[in-house]
Amino acid sequence: MNATLLAVALSLVSAGAYAAAAVAQSRLAGRTDPSTGVLRLLGRGAWWSAVGLNAAGALLHVAALNFGPLTLVQPLGALTLVVAVPLGARAAGRRVGRTEWRGTALTLLGLGALLLTAGGSAPHETLSLPEALGVGAATMAVVAGLGRPGARPGLRHAAASGIISGVASALTQTLTVAVTDHSGGPLFSWRLLTVALFVSAFAMGGLLLSQTAYRGGLGAPLAVVTLANPVAAAAIGLALLGERLQGGPVSLVLALLGTAAAVRGVVLLSRAQARNTDPAVLPEASVPGDQVPSRVVIGSPRRADTAPPAGVPEPLPAHASG
Repeated sequence: MNATLLAVALSLVSAGAYAAAAVAQSRLAGRTDPSTGVLRLLGRGAWWSAVGLNAAGALLHVAALNFGPLTLVQPLGALTLVVAVPLGARAAGRRVGRTEWRGTALTLLGLGALLLTAGGSAPHETLSLPEALGVGAATMAVVAGLGRPGARPGLRHAAASGIISGVASALTQTLTVAVTDHSGGPLFSWRLLTVALFVSAFAMGGLLLSQTAYRGGLGAPLAVVTLANPVAAAAIGLALLGERLQGGPVSLVLALLGTAAAVRGVVLLSRAQARNTDPAVLPEASVPGDQVPSRVVIGSPRRADTAPPAGVPEPLPAHASG
């Protein structure tokens, strides 16, 4: 098996592990009070299961980065959402819908186009110490800006998680290539130590940010994470690591079309999942007195004589996101 196929295979298995972790995190977040601190989460087995799945996905992702460039490996991360669809449907006890199938097909079609244009050679360039420091400082500034209090915190935390995870992947590739380089250079240096510290901090930060983002539902936040991750990593690969698209102008057009198809597919998947898992998304033709769909039904249906008057919206149940 050549390096490109090995990178793709490892990325596929990594996406499956990340998808299972995302579903586990979403279920845990739905059962956790927003005021729950990190220390209390550390005492839960479900938290460690999600951490273990994320760790397995990360190790497989690191191995893939050793055999393929960022422009090849990172877009395959979109398969995380594709795999999460059937896993989330099974966990919710439902079937995969037509919109989800359309989103899956578009995502796979777009990824196929991107694979045809991505450079297939194994990575060989690494970030210098000033470049690593600059990337780390810029990333922390962006994440700090997205983490400020304001509207739509779930999507902002998801964007921060995707960016910080994508940067962590780019730094991980630098670390992996430098460690496995057989040119006789020093194994330990200030550059590698700095990169390793950034990787550790960004990996944990991405995990905590995604856990916060998934409290409002899995669909839209996971889509934002899925899109922001490869964009951040590919930007570093193209700007600083000498990666290029193969095939000239034709491949650039194909890559843009593939990106558009993948983005559309991910958006469809996120909307479908938000409709199926977020209790705040209600059908327009709901009958007064019906209970709001929820992943966990608590209590008995509302009696007809207690239905709200016409024109008055029905309040959401307190534990609908459980």
